[in-house]
Amino acid sequence: MKTIFKNKSILITGGVGSVGKEIINQIFKFDPEIVRILDIDESHEFELEHELEQKLSAKDFDKLRFFLGDIRDKERLERAIEDIDIIFHTAALKHVSSCEYNPFEAVKTNILGLQNLINVSIENEVEKVIFTSSDKAANPTNTMGATKLLGERLMISANYYKGKRKTTFSSVRFGNVLGSRGSVIPLWIKQIKNGGPITVTDLTMTRFIMSIERAVELLFKSSEIAQGSEVFIFKIPAVRLNDLVDVVIREIAPKYKFNPDDIEIKIMGLKSGEKYYEELMTEEEVTRSLETKDMFIVFPQLKELINKEYLRGLGATDVHSSDYNSHKMPILSKEEIKKILYESNTLL
Repeated sequence: MKTIFKNKSILITGGVGSVGKEIINQIFKFDPEIVRILDIDESHEFELEHELEQKLSAKDFDKLRFFLGDIRDKERLERAIEDIDIIFHTAALKHVSSCEYNPFEAVKTNILGLQNLINVSIENEVEKVIFTSSDKAANPTNTMGATKLLGERLMISANYYKGKRKTTFSSVRFGNVLGSRGSVIPLWIKQIKNGGPITVTDLTMTRFIMSIERAVELLFKSSEIAQGSEVFIFKIPAVRLNDLVDVVIREIAPKYKFNPDDIEIKIMGLKSGEKYYEELMTEEEVTRSLETKDMFIVFPQLKELINKEYLRGLGATDVHSSDYNSHKMPILSKEEIKKILYESNTLL
């Protein structure tokens, strides 16, 4: 990866979000030339700039550039992308409920904004563009998942019509990233701090989880081996919500001098667009995929874009696992959940 990122100019869209910030935390290990951060959130960008000024060395901080702007604005993207080599595209509307009640806003950011990015990247011959998708793109039942699925398809098709330009476009699918802004655990911790109740949609639900650090580590690995058109899907563990809730209550309540048994759990029912379980990929996608120890690699239906042999040369094999449905795969024990939560600093 040092070879991939060394002396490269990197753009992170949505850079003040949880994944964007972790990319910044890790990218300087690989000695990039410039790291640009593009985000529409002025206040969080201001706070991040001052946070990084304290955290980073003077040499690394001098490599940062902060751009305020919206990916819906193609003209602003053109300025942000100038002389950029690699783009990590994390900017999106990500909350299921918000997208469900404001579907065209999700379309404008997650689809039209992405198409702006693709067009400008081709025009400027960026080397690689990596789009961060979601497990909700597999058999989507909500607007957010549908926009992420279409985003993956836009990335695939960009490789088809880019002509002789060098840019390659690939995608990665994340599960639920622990501790990310707007995720459920920070909300539960706040509710426990106030003595409860803790609100849960349905205790029988299952979800895939991953730490932010692990997500970015695998994101970098994908960008290293991406040839264009692949969807990289990380193998991540599944949890049952009742186990996750119990661990959080028992670990957090005593810190605020509450008895865990006194924290009420209030069942809210599924929100619009939510599923009882998640899928990493569909059964149809399995038929055109390879896998490694860490990930599944889905190839496009457009056979002209398939380059499986390169990845077979890196050790990828035909898919022999069926662990892509959170209801069907082994569920983490409470001890395993607790270990992951502490390792990811989610409970600190």
